[in-house]
Amino acid sequence: MASKWWRSREVVEGVDRGGQRALLKSAGVAKKDLSKPFIGVANSYNGMHAGHVHLNGLAEMVMEGIKEAGGLPFEFGVIALCDGIAQGHKGMHYVLPSRESIADSIEITAQAHRLDGLVMLGSCEKIVPGMLMAMYRLDIPSLLVTGGPMMPGLYNGESRAIYEVREAAGLFRKGVINQKQFEEMEQSVTRGPGSCAMMGTANTMSILSEVMGASLPGCGTSHAVAETKVYIAKQSGKRIVQMVHEDLKPTSIITERSFQNALRVSMAIGESTNTMLHLPAMAAEQGITITPEDFEEASRTTPLTIKAKPSGKHTLWDVEQAGGVPAIIKELVPLLHMQEKTAFGTTLEESVRETQNLNPDVIRPISNAYAEQGSLAVLKGSLAPNGCVVKQGAVVGKMRKHTGPARVFDSQEEAIEAMNNGEIKEGDVIIIRYEGPKGGPGMREMLTATAVLMGSGLGDSVALVTDGRFSGSTRGPCIGHVSPEAAAGGPIAFVQDGDMISIDIDQRTIDLMVEPSELQKRKEQWQPKALKVSNGVLLRYAEMVSSADQGAILRQQINNLSR
Repeated sequence: MASKWWRSREVVEGVDRGGQRALLKSAGVAKKDLSKPFIGVANSYNGMHAGHVHLNGLAEMVMEGIKEAGGLPFEFGVIALCDGIAQGHKGMHYVLPSRESIADSIEITAQAHRLDGLVMLGSCEKIVPGMLMAMYRLDIPSLLVTGGPMMPGLYNGESRAIYEVREAAGLFRKGVINQKQFEEMEQSVTRGPGSCAMMGTANTMSILSEVMGASLPGCGTSHAVAETKVYIAKQSGKRIVQMVHEDLKPTSIITERSFQNALRVSMAIGESTNTMLHLPAMAAEQGITITPEDFEEASRTTPLTIKAKPSGKHTLWDVEQAGGVPAIIKELVPLLHMQEKTAFGTTLEESVRETQNLNPDVIRPISNAYAEQGSLAVLKGSLAPNGCVVKQGAVVGKMRKHTGPARVFDSQEEAIEAMNNGEIKEGDVIIIRYEGPKGGPGMREMLTATAVLMGSGLGDSVALVTDGRFSGSTRGPCIGHVSPEAAAGGPIAFVQDGDMISIDIDQRTIDLMVEPSELQKRKEQWQPKALKVSNGVLLRYAEMVSSADQGAILRQQINNLSR
């Protein structure tokens, strides 16, 4: 029997809803099914996207589960951009803005059609956080089924991930490898569907989704081609119908303490720096503020227990075989709020009570952590008054403290050209600016630049500092999210070639070694650059987006934070 509070009753009940019922029947809905809860299946399948090309099969399993549990599934499409395909050209301007479009499109569909519950399917970087933003914003019973990592590549007897073929381009240019070797690596680095086989943003966010209770236990690291992923998809379909009957909403599961757990786990697993954009954006949907200082506090007090590619040798398959997210949680019990709920409504403590860590070398216990601190470090100073971030677990020891002359570029392309031409010398600090949320616009990833840096053999002698962002596959002394950004008149806009830049990761400082009087003079003479776009979604985004230290969120989310 239908519950009175079901939103879908607004669509189908009453004599004046005959038109709506007729239209649903024309879409194939039987009269007897109109009394069932309406469950949206938000499917981000994309035939051009390795991380999403397999989602139609998982969506079918979700819908089977919904039907078996007595619900009525309605599938609809969601856009999904591949960061890897968008790398190194104008397409990357659109990737971070797509996060908001994903959240908006799901909200629009769920609200307009009065869906009672949602199951969302996504794998990769902006899709998963965009879906989580929609989940938290809508606050109707919802689950996320993440598509899972792809199996790791294999080349010369070693596991490989996509970033390694990008870095190999530098080795090819230098003559270290020949064209045949390069092509062999390109052919071997990926193996079938799924998110890239490394601790990039996609897999970081999938793990955190499970930790926060947005996905069923076991979902986060279950691989795209594994039977467990198919099972979890069907179980998610069944579970969402139960959640509708229970009226179990995201805000009853995902609390401020859930976000604190996510911060801890992200630091322990060697997260992507993009988490500093996505967690604040998700939290802002319910008026919760997460600041760079929260990330820094979590990092200082959370040991690094996983070193997966690109920071270490292990793959996500190794992590899954060791026990996946439940084993990660089990090793971090003393640091987490274990009374927080899972998607089953049980506590984290109950969910991992019988869990065993099957490989303590892959998922290390706190007592044998790789490092006392977590993966990220938030730096502040005269170059970044509002902060910037570095993946400290991926920086070689001698570059943790570095002072060198600035080589200034106003775009990623200019910096790449200089590196390819041999113009960057050991000790330099590459500055790439006007790549922030507003100045980009869209805060492009500097992955191509960092891959060239590492592939050119400069990763242990040259730092890269930018108001743009990095891919989860970035490693080396690469510092991003400099705030305020150049387009907003931040100090990075006033840096000149030859200025000395001082970086000290241990002391959490980054400074422009220029006298305050000289810096003030440059500021007074500075003229803002014209926006790079004059129409379309990027213009709207540039006009509405906040700085990176606020999560590159839009104005309506800022209003949420002030309520």
